[in-house]
Order: sequence, then structure tokens, then C-alpha cells
Amino acid sequence: MKSHTRVVVIGGGVVGCSVLYHLTKLGWTDVMLVERSELTSGSTWHAAGGFHTLNADTNMAALQGYTIRLYRELEAITGMSCGLHHVGGVTLADTPERWDYLKAERAKHRYMGLDTELVGPEEIRKLSPITNTAGVIGGLYDPLDGHLDPSGTTHAYAKAARMAGAEIVLRNPVIETNPMPDGSWEVVTKEGTIRAEHVVNAGGLWAREVGALAGLFLPLHPMEHQYLVTEETPEVYEREKELPHVMDPGGESYLRQEGRGLCIGFYEQPCDPWAVDGTPADFGHELLENKLDRISDSVEFAYRRFPVLERAGIKTVINGPFTFAPDGNPLVGPVPGLRNYWSACGVMAGFSQGGGVGLSLAQWMVEGEAERNVFAMDVSRFGELRIDRRAGRWVTPAYTRTKVIENYQRRFSISYPNEELPAARPFQTTPAYALWDERRAVFGAGFGMEHVNYFAPEGEARFETPSFRRSNAFDAVGEEVRAVREAVGLNEIHNFGKYMVTGPGARAWLDRIMAGRIPAPGRLSLTPMLSPKGRIIGDFTVTCLAEDRFQLTASFSAQAFHMRWFEANLPPDGVRVENVSTSRLGFQIAGPNARDLLSRTTRADVSNAAFPFMAAREMDVGLTRAMVQRVSYTGDLGFEIYVDAMDQRALFAALTEAGEGLGLRPFGMRAMMSLRLDKFFGSWLREYSPDYTVGETGMDRFVSWNKPAEWIGKAPAQAEKAAGASRRLVAFAVDADDADVVAYEPIWIGEQVQGFCTSGGWSHWAGVSVALGLVPAALAAPGLEAEIEILGERRPARLLSAPLFDADGARMRG
Repeated sequence: MKSHTRVVVIGGGVVGCSVLYHLTKLGWTDVMLVERSELTSGSTWHAAGGFHTLNADTNMAALQGYTIRLYRELEAITGMSCGLHHVGGVTLADTPERWDYLKAERAKHRYMGLDTELVGPEEIRKLSPITNTAGVIGGLYDPLDGHLDPSGTTHAYAKAARMAGAEIVLRNPVIETNPMPDGSWEVVTKEGTIRAEHVVNAGGLWAREVGALAGLFLPLHPMEHQYLVTEETPEVYEREKELPHVMDPGGESYLRQEGRGLCIGFYEQPCDPWAVDGTPADFGHELLENKLDRISDSVEFAYRRFPVLERAGIKTVINGPFTFAPDGNPLVGPVPGLRNYWSACGVMAGFSQGGGVGLSLAQWMVEGEAERNVFAMDVSRFGELRIDRRAGRWVTPAYTRTKVIENYQRRFSISYPNEELPAARPFQTTPAYALWDERRAVFGAGFGMEHVNYFAPEGEARFETPSFRRSNAFDAVGEEVRAVREAVGLNEIHNFGKYMVTGPGARAWLDRIMAGRIPAPGRLSLTPMLSPKGRIIGDFTVTCLAEDRFQLTASFSAQAFHMRWFEANLPPDGVRVENVSTSRLGFQIAGPNARDLLSRTTRADVSNAAFPFMAAREMDVGLTRAMVQRVSYTGDLGFEIYVDAMDQRALFAALTEAGEGLGLRPFGMRAMMSLRLDKFFGSWLREYSPDYTVGETGMDRFVSWNKPAEWIGKAPAQAEKAAGASRRLVAFAVDADDADVVAYEPIWIGEQVQGFCTSGGWSHWAGVSVALGLVPAALAAPGLEAEIEILGERRPARLLSAPLFDADGARMRG
């Protein structure tokens, strides 16, 4: 075993071996994998081995497609068999809601290049004669689906990595991981100490314990999972070709052929978390005690869906643990707060996602960023994970376990675009939470924090019905929108991530890290933040409070994502960045009466001459000292008022008292998302994400092209400017029925899919269904007619050349 290496990958399951292989594929061959026991000793060896592309996140679906196509490459490289069975798979829909979901997924696949097909009951019976289609409306067929040999595939990854120069050390537990001052790591193992530039935690069932060695809490939890293998069955072995997979969400099951019999697994409701207090160090190739009573209801349902099971004897029962993150997606990427420490764990669907995880992490390590937006599996989405830090840290073991149980139970449930899951809520709240609760707020949650979605009228349920179509919140949201446009609305601004940047080098540092103009004292600016490859990694408001003090605001859910980037790019001295997202709170007020409302609460001059658009002032508002800036995401006349968290309730009292007679009404995030569509304002991870560039999204208008600083991403952004972006973000008015655009719906121009939607919804003010989307730049011109596929129907759409509200900005700036 060598004592120095570029990378140590800890864990020899399918994910660790995939990371090792992809590092060598990208040119890093001085790498090694350290495994506590043998390869596949955790969850890998007892996995059912199925793979599929279906995933609600399009980038995750694309990475799953990459994983599946990779297996032939591994076989060609190594000469080993992965035991591939490309039998195809069909996902059943037995309710109109499930059918809507499958139609929406099929639409996404059109522009992703995935060859899936919607099929009816008759076609399902032809594909899988053992399936009883009574009550089935239809299904989604994917020819890429199949299964493989888990052990053979993992060893193929390992052999391919070894062939490229990687070292694999078995039966060698890691005892310590110690950070060194230069950013490298000292990995202490049973067989000796290794000095590594980078450490990758691919510990699988032991990822929590491996993380704890570095002072981390990783939000993971193992769950027991059971599947059955039947005896030989004539309906199976008498067929000329292998049966396809069948996923039956209504029965919480998946079924495939296993040799001459069948394999069926369940994601049952009465589920059990495993190893609550930690995975035993000596656990390995054991299975857990069978708990058939736990799946009795699921088995009974399966007997009706697949009657052949009732006649097939059970040969084997497998009950083994798999790790899950709270939302079911992997935890991948550089861990916030630690230099050169990487996560590759929580990959529950290892044989669907392992290749994509390995590729993305290797690209991140070798090239500085992944080629796709992988925020859906970025470890930073759960905030600060170092147990010695407070700001930005919110996940706990109890929260994790509660959400993992919920996710397991919902493994085959529909993911609705407007759905708010109830487990572990409310968790974190602001001081204003009780005030909203008194006013019949219907809450959502993001990054652990409660926020108001809308306010339910008296006599109506305080619950938004999950749907792909317009929900029961529609009328209430419309009233909130009209209150903003006709009078004045009040909304909490805790849904911004907020950062204080201080020090004598603050301006110079911001000029380098932001692509836009850094404002003068008392002013603010909008600016994108770019990756080295010119991709959008943040859309920020920068407020200059003084020459050496700035406030930054961006998406609340991206706190750890942004803090990780800030810290990685800080100069040695002269600049300090502090996350103040939950200590600086407040409200925004917006609408034609907003200035009158503010003037009633302060002695400061808030006239347009004294307080113009994009200005910032410190003033007393009511009893509290506040920083007020004149800007609003509603696109209306508006102000954002920031105070210390302890003063938030006093600020609320001042504003509501002063609002008497002005038509003041609180509004939630549903109304906010409708209001921003009137102005075609983009949103983080919708229009603005690492998938897109400033030229594509129109963010180039906020870039300071001539500032002398060499800002990050400048060269690729300039190259795009010179060549012209190949696609453009545009807005459409859609002739929708009772469902609006959500995201990723294909845009048909002529008889070809030539673009896709990034977001959309109903403009309650204009009475128009709006879609934002990317289309070829050459076609992005007034008069463009298109069709947007919504839930399987192509709806007429026309390009909008001007915003639907305040097109000239007179009210916003006046």
C-alpha cells in the first residue's frame, strides 16, 4: 500500500468503484480505493440490480441514462460481464393523477432524447402477459430499463480502474481522517497512514461513521428493504424472451424476471429504519431478519396485479439495508466547510445512478465543475454539515430519520409540482410564523424553514390539494395578486439567503467574484455570479452599505452552495463573509401604495427624488433600525426592509398599523411566483442555474463587460458574447386549459421539438397562462408561434415581446 496519493476513495461498493474508474478516465491515475472488507460488502451485494431512467429531475434522468449506457463500455474495456438484461420496463398508472404524471414525464423525454412511449392496457398485456391491467389507464414504456449482476458490475468498475493505474486496498478499515494545514488529508488505516490531496467518502452504509471522523453529520439513514424471489414459474420460463420490468406505483412494488422465476420488491408503508444509532462496524455480508408481516398488504395487492405470484412458491426472501437521504437523492460533491473533502454517498439507486454520480464527481474534482447542473444531488442542499458550525446548519439526526421514512414510503408516489410534504414540520420558523398562522396561512418549507404559500379564506381548508392542474389555492392567490397590483401587499423576505461581506478588500473581491457592476455606497445592483466555465451559479442583489461593507442576497436554498464558493475563493486576508440569512429578517412591501405605507412609519424622506429606484438607506421604521432598499421581485413599486430577527415582530406591528386604509394585505410565495411572471423575471434553479449562461438567459444585461477586474467566468462569457448565444430565454402566452407550464415541457415549433420550458404559471393580473423557455436564438423573434406540450396536449403559444405589467418600468421606478 502506497503512503502518498492524489485521492483516497473510502468504500468499495458500486459508487466508490465508479468514482475511482471515472477519476482514471479523466486522467487522474494516482488514485486509490480503501475498503474495510471486500468489494460489495455493504448494500451492493444484496441489491436487486434493477436500473431505469425515470426520474422527476431531468438532469438526474440524463445521468441515469449515462449510467445505463456505460455498462457496455465497461464490458468492452475489461472483458468482464456485467450480466446485462436490457428487457425494457413499464410504469403503470391506475389513477388519472398517475397518468398525468407519466404524460408529463414523457413530454420531458422528448427533448432529452430518451426513447420512451406511452402505452395503453392492451399494449401492456402484450409486453407483460402476467400483468393484470384491470383498473390500469396506461403506462410509460422505456426500452432502456433492465437489470444486471451487482457483483459483476462492481468488479468491472474496479478492474477498469486498476487497468488505468488505480490501487485498491481491501480488508483495511479507515480509523481517522485528519485535515492538514495545506488542505491535504491524513487518512489513518489499520495497515498504515496515507497522505492524500483529496478524500472521497463513498462509505455507503458506513458513510455516517466515515463522515464523523471528519467532524461531519451527513444526513443519511439506512432503511430495511425487502424483496422476494420465486421458484421457477411456467409463465416465465416458457416464454421465448425475458419479461420486462413492471413498476406498479399503486401497489408500491417493482417486478422483474429472475432466471426462470420472478423477483418482486416493495416500498411498503409500515417500514423500519435500521441502525438508528450507527451502522455496526462488523456488519457486512449478513442479511436482516425477514419481516413478511410488514409487507403482507403489499403482497396481497401484488397477487391481484400479478396473479401468477399466487401460484409461485417463494424461494428466497431478501431483507437488507440501503441508505437514503431525506429527499431520496444522493449526496455528492465538495462538503461545505472542508477543503478537498468530497461526498459520494446516499446513492440508494446505485445501479441506475452510480455511473452518473462517478462521472459528475470526477468532473468536479478534475475540471472544477460538473458538465450538468447537479444541484438535485449536491451535498450542499442540506446546508452546513460541520458539527462545529452554526450558521446555515439545520439538519439533525431526528429530522433526517423522519424525512427518510417519509421518502421511503413515498418511493412510488407521485411528485406533484405544488406538493408540500408534512413530515418533520414545522421545523425552523421565523418570529413572524405565529402571526401568519393567526391569519390562516398555508405553509410550505424550503431548506428547513417554513414560509407562507398563500392565505386560505375563512371557511376553506388550510391545505393545498396536490395537483398537476390548477389547485384549490387558485382563487385565493388571485386575490393576493390583485391586492399587490391595486393597493399594497406585505410579504416576508426570509426566503433570501443573506451575506455580509466586510473588510478593506471587500469591493475588490466582489469585483472578481461577481460578473456585474459593484455599486457605490447607498446603491444596489443586480449581478450574476459565474463558474470558471461561464455558467450561472448565482443571481445576486449586491447592496453597498459602505465602502467596506456590503449585503448580498440570493436564493435561501443555496446558502451552503454559495458559502462554499465564497470560502473557496476568499483571499488570504482583508475580506470576511458571514452568513446572516436567519439573523437578518424583515418584509417587503409592494404595490402603488407602498411608498405611502413606508412614509407613515418613518421620518426619513422616501420620495422618489430622495429615495430612487435601486437605492438603499438606513432609517428607523416604527421602533426598529432598518436597512431599506428600493427594489421588488414583484416588478411593482416596492421596498425591502431588513431588521435584526429580534425586531421582526415590532416591524410587522408598525407596518400593519400604518396600513389601515391603504388596502394592505399579506401575500405568499404562490402570489409572488405569479407576479414575477408579469415581468418575465427569472428564478433560481428555473431560469438561472449552472445549466445556463448569461447570454442564453438575458442576464448579460447585468454583466459589467468593461470593468477592469478579471472576474471569474469572464473569458467564456466574452466568447459567448462574440459568437452569440445559440438559444434564448423568451416568454410565451399559452392557450392553456386547466393546467399551466411547470418546467421542462417541450416547445414544438413546426413539427419539431426545438426548445423547452424553464418555468411558468398563471398571471392572475393579466389573466394569461405564461411560459418561460429556451428556444433557438434564430427563432426568438416577435411573431413566433409555437406549441407547448402540457400533460400530453400540444397547446398553442405565442411569443410575448413586452412584459404584461408596467412594460416601461414607470411604476417600478416612479
